[in-house]
Amino acid sequence: MADDLGDEWWTQGDNSDVPEVEEDTEPAEEKQQPIKSTPKKRKGEKQIPDATKKKKKATVKKECFITQERSEEKPDNESNKNKKRRKKKKTITDVLTSSKPVPGSPVDLVSLLKTYHSQTRSVIELEDLTLQDSCFLSCNDLTHSLSSYLKEVCPKWAKMQKQHTQTSSVVLLIVCGSALRTIDLIKQLVTFKGQAKVLKLFAKHIKVEEQIKSLSKGVTHIAVGTPGRICALLEKEGLTVQGLRYLVLDWNYRDQKQRRMVDVPEVKTDLLKMMDQGLIQSCREGMVKIGLF
Repeated sequence: MADDLGDEWWTQGDNSDVPEVEEDTEPAEEKQQPIKSTPKKRKGEKQIPDATKKKKKATVKKECFITQERSEEKPDNESNKNKKRRKKKKTITDVLTSSKPVPGSPVDLVSLLKTYHSQTRSVIELEDLTLQDSCFLSCNDLTHSLSSYLKEVCPKWAKMQKQHTQTSSVVLLIVCGSALRTIDLIKQLVTFKGQAKVLKLFAKHIKVEEQIKSLSKGVTHIAVGTPGRICALLEKEGLTVQGLRYLVLDWNYRDQKQRRMVDVPEVKTDLLKMMDQGLIQSCREGMVKIGLF
């Protein structure tokens, strides 16, 4: 095998003295570009692009500006709320509790009637609502109980009670604002009524037909009730004004909210409608006297 290679194999075999030249694998012209250092990531942290960072900064600045504006506007809003609270209307209870109670007078009832009918009636018709002082009994000066007041304005009650024989009518009609007040006033009549029959007239648990039967069966001397039910009985002619001589309005009484009967809109409307069912005409003719208790 050595013969086949020739003599040159022996001469080329020992090249230990000749330095070996390494071939460059990369081209000489290409230079290594400097590598930019990037911040090291923490474990579990996502790298946020620069564009999103700028957006976040802009939104933070905007939110700070908005909160600053709101903080500047807040005192104005609070002052507006305080103004609204100051402008809040006073209720009837607030007005009446702060003022001293004043007894009712005939002028109060006449002005109430004219104010209610002013938009629906002519000037001539409004004159028919005028009630002279002779139509009224002496008014309660807030010192009387119901029995003491009636003894003063009805001194001949025992005689009038015996003379009354008509059915579906009463001699004395007392008008108040509620069913509870009706029961209370009936209890106060004990020392005044004597042998007189008293009937309560209100809508709570009592039908109109039942009250019409009670009025038509026997003689009733005194009736105490609410304006709404009395008005309904007058309209249906279950109660008439033929034998009526005294109409007493529970004018000065105040409920828990310091409201009088005419301070409650529904009761006031029923009262004025009731007065228009022949009662004003009977007062003008001198048949009925009005008392403000």
